[in-house]
Amino acid sequence: MRVLVTGSAGFIGYHLCRRLLAEGHAVTGLDAFSDYYDVGLKRARHADLAALPGFTPVEGRLETPGLLGDLLRQAAPEIVVHLAAQAGVRYSLENPQAYADSNLIGSFNLLEAVRANPVRHLLLASTSSAYGGNTALPFRETDRAVSPLTFYAATKLAMEAMAHSYSHLFGIPTTAFRFFTVYGPWGRPDMALFLFTRKILAGEPIEVFAGGAAERDFTYIDDLVEAVRRLVDVAPPLPGRGDPVGPEDTLSPSAPYRLVNIGGGRPVRVDAMIDALERALGRPAERILKPLPPGDVPRTQASTDLLRHLVGAVPETPIEVGIPAFVTWYRDYYGTR
Repeated sequence: MRVLVTGSAGFIGYHLCRRLLAEGHAVTGLDAFSDYYDVGLKRARHADLAALPGFTPVEGRLETPGLLGDLLRQAAPEIVVHLAAQAGVRYSLENPQAYADSNLIGSFNLLEAVRANPVRHLLLASTSSAYGGNTALPFRETDRAVSPLTFYAATKLAMEAMAHSYSHLFGIPTTAFRFFTVYGPWGRPDMALFLFTRKILAGEPIEVFAGGAAERDFTYIDDLVEAVRRLVDVAPPLPGRGDPVGPEDTLSPSAPYRLVNIGGGRPVRVDAMIDALERALGRPAERILKPLPPGDVPRTQASTDLLRHLVGAVPETPIEVGIPAFVTWYRDYYGTR
């Protein structure tokens, strides 16, 4: 296959590109190398990809007029996986403009480019934050999601809605997946596991929100990439052409569009995650307890019914395996013992 991956220097994009390249596919990777977090880490990821046969790196911003249209015409991808975005729940309180530019304007530009240069399957990364103030657990793809608690979540919901309209109007087979707290080697420095690791090794205290009682559906990166890779081959059919896979399916009645959770469905308390991290590091953490910040939710949990129906597997790696793997990578990459 010829695949375009946006956000290829990002955490998830890097791992997905490696998987696709290992299978022998031709991958074009687009990334803006924004300075939201360590650009050196992003450059290192892309350098690793550039050493592999079949990878074509492209540097540019989604918001640049005409860039995506030109890129799709040149690369002629059969599959587009849109992972590029301004990420981070709390940063959206500080710099909402970055989210409007990347997640709204950038995603619109991609949809326009795909409309003009049709592909076999468009896949888009959304977030469990889209469930917002919902309290019924587990979060199901069929739940109404109309109460985002952050502007980040609002922009992702808007992207989903825009993609559905383009899927309906122009017959674009589209899958939007909602990720649940992804972690693992080469992870994002702004996320809790990365921050906690750095501070514990430096002998600094860590801030633990909600007394550690908050629960997250932690999803190991290899499991998530496996799910995304399998979903690439399961493009939603046009309405009336193909039967849904089961009662849990979220096929749109008016478009070849589907929404899928990617999470394991087994929430873990944050304090249990810290316990596992302490064991992996061989060091205790000094914990400063703080209340839950605005926009955070006390618990996330993915319904896994649809993902299991579609691809026959769900994320299963426990934190007792995933966290030591992250710590090993961290120590190797940063030379920290």
